[in-house]
Amino acid sequence: MPHKPRLLVVEDEPAIRTGLVDVFTFHGFDVDYAEDGDSGLHKALSGAFDMILLDVMLPKQDGYSLCAAIREQDRKQPVIMLTARNTDEDIIHGLSLGADDYVAKPFSITQLVLRVQAVLRRSGFEEQTDHLIHLANGTTIDSVNLCCQQNDTTTAFTKREMEILQYLHRHNERPVPREELLHKVWGYDQTLNIETRTVDIHIAKLRRKLEAEPKHPQCLITVRGGGYKLLSTTGPV
Repeated sequence: MPHKPRLLVVEDEPAIRTGLVDVFTFHGFDVDYAEDGDSGLHKALSGAFDMILLDVMLPKQDGYSLCAAIREQDRKQPVIMLTARNTDEDIIHGLSLGADDYVAKPFSITQLVLRVQAVLRRSGFEEQTDHLIHLANGTTIDSVNLCCQQNDTTTAFTKREMEILQYLHRHNERPVPREELLHKVWGYDQTLNIETRTVDIHIAKLRRKLEAEPKHPQCLITVRGGGYKLLSTTGPV
């Protein structure tokens, strides 16, 4: 099975922490978190993470202290610092302690993801992933070019349809509930009780594109009481 990049989020603000965990999980990371400096340092020094996102202002120990302690043990551990303190002096201080990058709040989620990926590439991390998803019925899905190939026929997907397929594929060890897709793919607040058939409509469209008999699906199946599951012959990407 491909090795997912392991990410540690050290952040004391619950809303930001939850948002970061959700975003990076969606982008294929294996995410853990810590709520204060002491627990963050304990987890960081375990050596189990490919990347550490480290808030500067933390209870018990601040991010500067954590970064210095991490560097004493492992000079190659990728670390990105997150902070509302963005003066030149703060940035220079963080980088001088060994941080690989320094991101000021409020930040763009898209830019943060790209910067994390860039630091991982520079650190030599190899994402053992494949953009091709091979289904049990012989269909090959190309997540980069938003299409699938079956019996010499190419079928195009919308960006949303591909996001659904990628999410189901990343979690193909279990059925994914409709509510989880609404939260993770569409971005709806998970605390809201949303009545919508948008997931069912998209699944029906995908079956028409992927299945020989959409009414009797063999690859994009419904697990009664569980949700939807994509049956593929490749590991999660």
